[in-house]
Amino acid sequence: MSKHYLSPLFTPRSVAVFGASNTSGKVGYVVFENMLKSGFQGALYPINPKYPEVQGRPAYSSIGVIHEPVELAVIATPPQTVPGIIENCGNEGVKAAIIITAGFQEEGDRLEEQLLATARAFGIRLVGPNCLGIMRPSIGLNATFYKGGANSGNIAFVSQSGALCTAILDWAQNNDVGFSSIVSMGSSTDVDFGEILDYLVADTATQSILMYIEGIRDARRFMSALRAATRLKPVIVVKVGRHAAGAKAARSHTAALVGADNVFNAALNRVGAVRVQTVTQLFTAAKALSLNFCRFGNRLAIVTNGGGPGVMAADRAEDLGLVLAPLEDATLQYLDQHLPQHWSHGNPVDIIGDAGADRYRHAVKACLEDENVDGVLTILTPQAMTAPLESAQALIALSAAHCKPLLACWMGETQVASAREAFARARIPYFRTPEPAVEVFSHLSAYYRNQQLLGQMPGPLSHYLEPNVESARVIIEGAMQEQRTILTAMESKAVLAAFHIPVAPTMLARSPAEALLIAQQLGFPVVMKINSPDITHKTDVGGVLLNLKNAHEVRAAYQDMLDTVREKRPEAHLEGVSIEPMIRKANGRELMVGVTSDPAFGPVITFGPGGTDVEIRSTPAIALPPLNKFLSRELIREANIARLLGAFRQMSPANLGALEDVLLRVSEMVCELPFLKEMDINPLILDEAGALAADARIIVEYRKPGADRYAHMAIAPYPAHLVNHWQLADGTDIIIRPIRPEDAELDQRFIRGLSKESRYFRFMQAMQELPETLLASLTQIDYGREMALIAVTEDKGHEAALGVARYIINPDGSTCNFAVAVADSIAGKGLGGKLMVSLMAAAREQGLKEMEGSVLNNNHRMLKFMNDLGFAIKPDKEDHGLMKVSKVL
Repeated sequence: MSKHYLSPLFTPRSVAVFGASNTSGKVGYVVFENMLKSGFQGALYPINPKYPEVQGRPAYSSIGVIHEPVELAVIATPPQTVPGIIENCGNEGVKAAIIITAGFQEEGDRLEEQLLATARAFGIRLVGPNCLGIMRPSIGLNATFYKGGANSGNIAFVSQSGALCTAILDWAQNNDVGFSSIVSMGSSTDVDFGEILDYLVADTATQSILMYIEGIRDARRFMSALRAATRLKPVIVVKVGRHAAGAKAARSHTAALVGADNVFNAALNRVGAVRVQTVTQLFTAAKALSLNFCRFGNRLAIVTNGGGPGVMAADRAEDLGLVLAPLEDATLQYLDQHLPQHWSHGNPVDIIGDAGADRYRHAVKACLEDENVDGVLTILTPQAMTAPLESAQALIALSAAHCKPLLACWMGETQVASAREAFARARIPYFRTPEPAVEVFSHLSAYYRNQQLLGQMPGPLSHYLEPNVESARVIIEGAMQEQRTILTAMESKAVLAAFHIPVAPTMLARSPAEALLIAQQLGFPVVMKINSPDITHKTDVGGVLLNLKNAHEVRAAYQDMLDTVREKRPEAHLEGVSIEPMIRKANGRELMVGVTSDPAFGPVITFGPGGTDVEIRSTPAIALPPLNKFLSRELIREANIARLLGAFRQMSPANLGALEDVLLRVSEMVCELPFLKEMDINPLILDEAGALAADARIIVEYRKPGADRYAHMAIAPYPAHLVNHWQLADGTDIIIRPIRPEDAELDQRFIRGLSKESRYFRFMQAMQELPETLLASLTQIDYGREMALIAVTEDKGHEAALGVARYIINPDGSTCNFAVAVADSIAGKGLGGKLMVSLMAAAREQGLKEMEGSVLNNNHRMLKFMNDLGFAIKPDKEDHGLMKVSKVL
């Protein structure tokens, strides 16, 4: 792949410092001094027309007089000068700039807009303004005004706060922490988190990525880049503003219950990242994750020689939602044989204050070998009979033989110092107090759990029962044409019905006589609700009457309801009442499924208990769409209402399959209806027979249509519109569709079925089948940054793959690399051409400008195929065994 376009920022071969100074204390002085002291390995040019030389180096009056190529400009001059400097840099071919200059806010938006417009005109990428700068210690790049340096290491730290960068750099010097990169983003006018993550994903010097985030500008790119990064290396995040209100007022239950912070949590969980709350946790979690423990859950065993510290650890574990592992009978029997009679006989495993190294060895060994235990925290307090170093050495030996996390908390100071040094040499995480150790275990557990969520890329729901999307759109567009943003109850239920969500029938009555006729048609008893676009919470204004048993009650209730509502909400426009059957389900549970819109991440799906007091009873679980069955089950699990849904009080267990279907249908609504802003299905009544939406409320808003039909979503859903049917000349029916995660085995069988030569030409190496990790990456794709089309046909009642074509978008965002393979049995029948034409159409739809690829120069059939498709073909300058093929789309 070609050199990343951000390489001039991270690995420049030449740097010009604008505002470099001889005056100690000035920002330009510190920046240039740092570049000199750090031993930058490339060419370095100070630019300042006031000086003939700066800090012993010849100075230049402008970039135009250097007469040598400059890759990176570092600017520390007054705000008004910066746009002109960027223009000069553009004229000299500079492609990246770090703008340390602050004070743009005081100049208003105009100056920053001018700066950005100038940079874009010349294709210059900017970090800043108002940033600390960038460090790349391995090459001596210290383009910051931090008065100090950084150790070289494998951690990349990206921050929106320059002040936090300085604090962390100061802390890191005394804690043996090294960095591959440090990036202070400042105002993030141009380059954002997503682009920096894209660079760090491919950066071999970076093994883990730490981020301090205040806000996200481009959620789609952020999520896409984060998913790509977490597949290869741990990403740990601190996000501030955890308690800021998402909105001052909300017009639906869902929006009132969901704030920006828990949406951010859901986003990180979905893409496999880990969130921590403090800077210390940021680095301790990074160190622990670098040890590559085997994947595990959240069941913790605690071994301690003091009851108090064990209880402290257990309390913190419960705070964090961890499980104290229930020890197996065999483990308890082993411990009974090797521990004193008065040990705790449970978890925490209190091995008594006089415990020596042997007792620690037996207790920790038993816990590590217990199938119910995912990790062990061992606590030691120095007492009269304690042997801190010998006990530590026993743990070190056990750790080498197991891949489960083993954490050590050796409390105290002088007596345990040598033991801590031994743990450090053995790379075993150690702590001074129990609570931070438990927190690190929770971060490890969250990381591996989130890696499960990372692998969930939803396939289409509509392949078994297609929704009537057009009907739903017509209903929504009709309301918007009437300048309404709130759908009526009947309209809302009609939209749900279009997506095959079971709804209770509802009919509108504009007079007492109509109400009576409808009630008789539906059958008594009935429910009457006020029908008004201005009233969201009907119960609050007397707008709901239940269990009306006969004609007299219905007729009397009509006028009483209108009078009551008019008194409480005189400004509201009343359109009569809605009548629906009184739903009586002996085993029914009242639930709530909702949708709200987050300013950064777009649509969010919520789930929890329902009813009129939903806002009092709980905070719902939330998830970012699109969902699949696994994610739907996770959402149900996180709502923490398993007891409500199971068998209790002589009630049969609820139909969880029906609930999952509703959540999947709501997910599909969110994907296909960009106008959908908020929705409440409350209550959704669930029993053993199925689910029924008793009431629904939908709020819509106009969105300007664009080329990307899923632009409103942070995660690109399955592009069902790309599915198309085709037929070979011999009449064989073929479906060409985007690949799905569940196609893994189908894809594997396709690769196995290729000839040895075809496999070699496709992967440019000999292989019989795809390794598991590669297979996952080829089927669990991010539709926002890549596309794979698979051609399938029916063979004896099962799908058989006949070809696969795919592209991956390059970091520049406008070009892509492609690959294609067709079954040998069908070669020459036109399928390869059809796949490529479909793939190019998908690339154009995604806004790509050019498609390129590499072909072995002895793959004559593929080269002819490329020529027939109009691809330009030329030798690869870097690899003489390859030909480069490309086509403007």
